[in-house]
This record gives sequence, C-alpha cells and structure tokens, in this order.
Amino acid sequence: MNLFDIATLEEQLQILEKQTMEENFWNDSKNSNKILTQIKDIKNKTNEYKRLENEIANLQELTELVELEPDEEIAKDILKNTSKLQKEIAKFEITTFLSGKYDSNNTIVTIHPGAGGTESQDWAEMLYRMYSRWANKTGYEVKELDYLEGEEAGLKSVTFEIIGENAYGYMKSEMGVHRLVRISPFDSGGRRHTSFASVEVLPEITDDIELEINPDDLRVDTYRASRGRRTAYQQNFFCCKNNTYTN
Repeated sequence: MNLFDIATLEEQLQILEKQTMEENFWNDSKNSNKILTQIKDIKNKTNEYKRLENEIANLQELTELVELEPDEEIAKDILKNTSKLQKEIAKFEITTFLSGKYDSNNTIVTIHPGAGGTESQDWAEMLYRMYSRWANKTGYEVKELDYLEGEEAGLKSVTFEIIGENAYGYMKSEMGVHRLVRISPFDSGGRRHTSFASVEVLPEITDDIELEINPDDLRVDTYRASRGRRTAYQQNFFCCKNNTYTN
C-alpha cells in the first residue's frame, strides 16, 4: 500500500476541481472532458484505497476481539474475508503500476502468424482465442476489426480492439513474437513443430492527444518544374484537344 501516494492524488484532485469552478471552464469542451475524466479516475482510486484501508482496520479489530473471546464462526469469517481482501489488494496494486501515458486507454491488437504455414496459423488463432477469453473474463468488450481466415485452419491475420479501463496497460506486455513448441496435429508423422506468431499492441488514441512536432525533425524539399517539357497531364490534355489518341 506504500506505493500509493494518496496525499499527492488528493492535492491533484483539489487543483482539478478548482479548474472546474473557473468561469470559462465549459467553453472548451475537449479540455473540460479531459479534466472531468481525470477527476473521475482519481476519485475511483482514492475511494478504493480508503475502502481497502477500512476493511483492513475492521479485520484487525475483529481479530483482536477473537483473541480476547474466541469464537469459531467469527474466526472463519475473518479468514474468509482476509483471503478475499488479499486478492483485492493485489489487484489494486497492479492498477497503481498502470500509470503510463496511455495505460488507461482501450487497445488495438493485431496478430500475424510467422513462417510455418497451417501450424503457425493455428497458433495465431489460439492466441486470439486466449486474449478474447481473458478480456471477456476481465469484463472487457472485444470488437473484431479485421479477420482473414487461414486456408486449412487458423487465421492469416486478425485485428481486434479490447475496450475497457486499463486495457492497454494490461496488454502492452504481450507485444512481441510468441513461440509454441508441440507435436503438430497437422503432421501425419507426429513430429514436433515450432510455430511463431507476432503480436502488435497499440493504444487507442483519443481526440485530446497533443502532437508536438520539432521543426528540426522536418525536411523540406523544393522542386522546380522544367519549362521546356510538358508534364504527362499537359501532353494528354493537348492530345485530347486535337482529337488525337495514342496508346
């Protein structure tokens, strides 16, 4: 719980809430929506922190009472609630690490099979099913954007979006090439095959993104058209005006 700086978040929340009281706050809808989203996110985190803190305090008090006056039923409830609270704290700790610039965004995932034909295409399909089931179990929505079926089995490529809070933060670690070693069900000889599939994970970019372009990174090329030669368009136009058509 020490990883969570609630004092800093509460200070940040006060600053953001003061901005909502400014006279011209609602004139810029994009900026106001961005600030309101930040306020909601901070409130959710601080409220969850305080809830967990209260649960811990309650369990400590109950434990002290049971030590003074043993009660088997209460002791069982304490153990049950402690186990549940440990899982909730572990989940909350993970969300505190997801503080990257785009971690809270939805994510777009693309899977391509590597060399290996049907075997790799089947492996790519397995990855797609695995991510889809994880997303559904987590409470996220999966939206298929593009799907190219394999010739015999599996898929040649798939692009899908996972919609939900911190979807990109959870999925970004899956970026890279995934390998599977198994006895292939598509090999009549029962030989062992190694299959590869690449997974590309990108955050969904919202409209409030601010792009900064360094002028030093730009290269400007200037070209002059030759006066002595007609362009292809001018030549074609000239031929049409004179009813001359050439192949």
